[in-house]
Amino acid sequence: MDLFRRIGRARELRQRLEDARDRLYRVAYSWCHDRYLADDLVQQTLIKALQKGNQLRDFNVLDTWLFRILTNCWRDHFRRQRDMVELDETAHCHYVTPDAEHDRSEIVGRVRSAIATLPMPQREIITLVDLGGLSYTEVASVLEIPIGTVMSRLCRGRRALKEKLLDLNPEVISGSANVRRIK
Repeated sequence: MDLFRRIGRARELRQRLEDARDRLYRVAYSWCHDRYLADDLVQQTLIKALQKGNQLRDFNVLDTWLFRILTNCWRDHFRRQRDMVELDETAHCHYVTPDAEHDRSEIVGRVRSAIATLPMPQREIITLVDLGGLSYTEVASVLEIPIGTVMSRLCRGRRALKEKLLDLNPEVISGSANVRRIK
């Protein structure tokens, strides 16, 4: 009976890891702004999760556990990082008009660059909460910091991000809003 339980648990772990892959990728990409590196970080995270899956006692904390592994992989990479030339490539496979795609990509680029200017502690927390969908408690556990620090960094980070985004060219914002209304 124990063997069947282990097999079922392994299948459930693999399925839940597969389900978490996109969220892990979004957070990793927001940290490093390199799709290949983000994919490598997610792969490392999933490999470590599969190798250490027997250490996970409660599937309710799987997200926290995975994001902690991702954070450790990112920090390991950051420690080994050397000066590199970053080529930001984004593949667009949408069936929208070129004007709408241009407006959208311009705004996405400005948001990404605004996020990239934030200090790393604020950037980590904003991406874990807003992209990763983690609760404050889970973020505190992932980053191993007090929950009050999570809340204050998130507040300061969002405020700084808002100020940076308010400096956007109003014509770009109103132009993209008109494109959305036309659709």
